[in-house]
Amino acid sequence: MPFIDVTLGTGRSPEQVRTLIHELTQAAHRAVGAPLASIRVVIREVEPAHWAAGDVTVEERNAQQTANGRSVAPARKGTDT
Repeated sequence: MPFIDVTLGTGRSPEQVRTLIHELTQAAHRAVGAPLASIRVVIREVEPAHWAAGDVTVEERNAQQTANGRSVAPARKGTDT
C-alpha cells in the first residue's frame, strides 16, 4: 500500500490540490502497479510563517523581496520558498 505524504505552502485552489492527488495516485499506480484503492495520499498545507529555509521563513523572504522591489510569485510556494 503506497502512502504518499506531500507538504506544500498554502495558496493553492481546491482544484489544484485535487489534481495533485489524482496525478500522484495515477503515478504510483503506473510506477509500482499498486491497486488504486490501496494508494493513500495526504496533503499538508503550511502557512508561510511556519516554513523556513536557512532560518528565514517564507513570509520573511516574501516581505524582503517585496521591500526590495521584486515581485513574489503567488501560489508557487512548496519547494522551499
